[in-house]
Amino acid sequence: MITVIASIKVVPDKVVEFVKLFNENVPNVLEEDGCIEYYPTVDIETGLEVQQADPSIVTIIECWESIDALKDHLGAPHMARYREQTKELVEAVSIKVLQPV
Repeated sequence: MITVIASIKVVPDKVVEFVKLFNENVPNVLEEDGCIEYYPTVDIETGLEVQQADPSIVTIIECWESIDALKDHLGAPHMARYREQTKELVEAVSIKVLQPV
């Protein structure tokens, strides 16, 4: 199993619109072979000094059976549609692909 943490920097006043479009695509992703978990999250205020909260970042938590399943996901037609729908809402994307140790 692998875990993906995707940080998506969204145009600040477009976070609600982005999350709506993201959530509309979630059922498609959950039906993909190898998808274990897939959902968006946002920072909450905790008062913890180590937290670097940013209200314009949506963090996606994903679990996949394998890297091949992740690669298939990235090439799926519904993901191409999602990227097209959100391209004007997204400023930057970074991902971390992790495995348990």
